[in-house]
Amino acid sequence: MSQHLSLSDRIARLGMPPALIAGFVGLLLFMIGDGVESNYLSPFLVNDAGFTDSSAAVTISMYGIFVAVGSWLAGTLSAILGPRKVMAIGAATWIALEIVFLLPGISLGHDWLAVGAYALRGISYPFFAYGFLVWINLAAPAHMRGSSVGWFWFAFGAGLPTLGSLIASATIPIVGEYATFWIASILVALGAALALYGIRDRTHAGPTQTDGAGKELVKGLTIIWRDPRVGAGAFVRLVNTAPNFALFVVAPLFFTETIGFSQSTYLLIVTVVYTANIFANLFFGLLGDRIGWRRTVTWFGCVMCAVGILALYYVPLAVGPNIALTIVCWAVFGIGLAGFVPLTALVPSMVPADDRGSALAVYTLAAGLSAFVGPALVALLGGADHMALLIWTFAALYVAAAAVTYVLRTDADPGSPHHRPHQVAESEQQDGQRVPVRQGDS
Repeated sequence: MSQHLSLSDRIARLGMPPALIAGFVGLLLFMIGDGVESNYLSPFLVNDAGFTDSSAAVTISMYGIFVAVGSWLAGTLSAILGPRKVMAIGAATWIALEIVFLLPGISLGHDWLAVGAYALRGISYPFFAYGFLVWINLAAPAHMRGSSVGWFWFAFGAGLPTLGSLIASATIPIVGEYATFWIASILVALGAALALYGIRDRTHAGPTQTDGAGKELVKGLTIIWRDPRVGAGAFVRLVNTAPNFALFVVAPLFFTETIGFSQSTYLLIVTVVYTANIFANLFFGLLGDRIGWRRTVTWFGCVMCAVGILALYYVPLAVGPNIALTIVCWAVFGIGLAGFVPLTALVPSMVPADDRGSALAVYTLAAGLSAFVGPALVALLGGADHMALLIWTFAALYVAAAAVTYVLRTDADPGSPHHRPHQVAESEQQDGQRVPVRQGDS
């Protein structure tokens, strides 16, 4: 029977809306390009561009600030302008600002221009990626939304930093670091073109709001008070990756100096763990559509991360530099990070269709802020010298997030006792979201 299925039906059975497939492939290429520089930018700025260590750090920190700003604006602007236009703005600004960064900035030695262009480029990938995330939430039918966002995070994480860093490691020995930046730009341009011109769904490509930009921006700020569940979801999303960003700061010191791994072995462990995380993103998106989004986030996200972060500290401390055990313990944590994937479908499903852009704006802002909160907690709690305090703080945050998930209830959740897929789809259409009830089915 399955041999008679069309290609669209096969794609739909994988949990991906067929009309959006070009968007997922384009996102993967775009994020590979964006991730190329992730593991060599700082040394390049210091060793080749003549930056001091502190000026390089300031440049990257300013970039992070604009990432957070772009993460918040992407959802709101998608409601005002439409996700396709926001994605186009993100791609255009990425390419234009990268050219400014590389030519007058780096090549001609105008450091202030390089810093400004690179920092401003921070808004670009959130506009492109999170604009597409809004498009997914509008276009994917209710029964496929969890798996669709699983595919989103699969493409996002596979590109940044995993495959991006792999591309850099292959091209730098051949063409050098500067030329590798240009290769990244080509990948970004190809990914953007594929997504913007290849996505077949245009019904949800345009704006969902006609009340004006000012009113929509206000809605993006007030949604937390109008529906506190959105704020609760944002807290859970903040907790999701804040400890992970903190580990990027302290884990290299802990595992090399305290546990005794070599740097190369440590990097191998990290590569294995986060490769597993990429595929887990897809798995938990599919699982959430079957057992429930909130249930998956609570047990496979919050609880699993709490257990995993304690294990990755105490087990290596007890047994020493054992590669296999360390990978297993860290993988529990890394895979648990993916257990939060259905939260991307859960948060916007709690509000009416015309508020989903605002809800996603708050959600993506929390995602961006986690990159600041994690390192800030490291500084506040004393860094690697107080590793046990950090680990227990993070475990407590995951337990608190698990408790908070119990307010994230909606009939759109497949795990809700009141879940009725067809009724949910019909109510979405009444709210103004024109979604086919069984898109992609034969």
